[in-house]
Amino acid sequence: MNNKVRYGIIGIGKMGFLHAKKLFKGYDKNGVLSAVCDTDSEKLKSAEASFKGVKTFSDYKELLKSAEVDAVVVATPHYDHPVIGAEVLKAGKHLLIEKPAGVFTKAVTQLNEVAKENPNLKFGIMYNQRTNPLYQEAKRIIASGEMGEIKRINWVITNWYRPQAYYDQGGWRGTWAGEGGGVMINQCPHQIDLFQWLAGMPVTIRGYAKEGMHRNISVENDVTFYAEFENGASGVFVTSTHDCPGTNRLEIDGDGGKLVIEQNLLKEKLTFVKLKTPEPLFNETNKTFIPMLFPSKKIKMKVGTLKNAYRLGIVGQHINIFRNFSLAVLKGEKLIAEGIEGINGLTISNAVYLSSWLKEEISLPLNEDLFLTELNKKIENEGNNNG
Repeated sequence: MNNKVRYGIIGIGKMGFLHAKKLFKGYDKNGVLSAVCDTDSEKLKSAEASFKGVKTFSDYKELLKSAEVDAVVVATPHYDHPVIGAEVLKAGKHLLIEKPAGVFTKAVTQLNEVAKENPNLKFGIMYNQRTNPLYQEAKRIIASGEMGEIKRINWVITNWYRPQAYYDQGGWRGTWAGEGGGVMINQCPHQIDLFQWLAGMPVTIRGYAKEGMHRNISVENDVTFYAEFENGASGVFVTSTHDCPGTNRLEIDGDGGKLVIEQNLLKEKLTFVKLKTPEPLFNETNKTFIPMLFPSKKIKMKVGTLKNAYRLGIVGQHINIFRNFSLAVLKGEKLIAEGIEGINGLTISNAVYLSSWLKEEISLPLNEDLFLTELNKKIENEGNNNG
């Protein structure tokens, strides 16, 4: 093994090019950009000019044959993530895929099977928001038991504003055939992942995914879903790309306290209030008509504008995933986001779509074949409408 992980990037559009740029600049001291690939000749020319000495390929299968590549980043359109990802693993390369893991869970299930057949290879997913210190602290608090049993999780995340000009950039945007979905598959996979990372996977989902709200697009850009968990807890998730100004507020209630994470522009804060006595125990012994439950402690964390600008923009959260992935390959460090977990958030978004299309509650595990059948109907109808 080399002393640095040599990365090849398949797909150098917006995100792929940004990843290549950061690796080329040496932001990950344990990783280096070795090769890039794209079917677009103009993008390859731009890469050749920007990344001197880095090999370029127009066929990803040729990149996979390269002895100068240890790990591959798949940053192609969504439908290709699980297909190319499986070939990366079969070629004996470590795999880091962009979110989402795919468009439909059946393909991602197949990718995960290939990953299980190659346990010696690292498989990660670009869930960079798991590196946010506030979500990491929330995860720690929940795992510590201080929250007690979770009763409710609510998330309003409507600050993904996208104007019509955004969707007009290319014919694949805002389409079922091109992207495989809208806000849930493009903007919000991070929050849907965090929703289940913190609260666990729900058992039933009732979703309402409104398509083309205030925009000339085929896919959903306004979503509300209600989820129920095995312990009886409930969850509500609201997202859109047409609200302005938007909101980003997460609330998690447990029988031992309450946790809130709020984002306002580049400022974020976490507040956790722990009850002196867990509510169920207090309720058993309380004789007061309208009592006061006093907190035993209050935790506050803030991430200010300058630090957030650095973390989100100048260097970005993505490089934290690269640094972790490189150390996982070189030294066996535990991955922040295992690629095999990518199916969890996708299962939730697929269930929301299916619930909205069929106008009924969906139980998990998901009927993968039924979802794919309904998705193909959306693609076919979209083609007929455009024709």
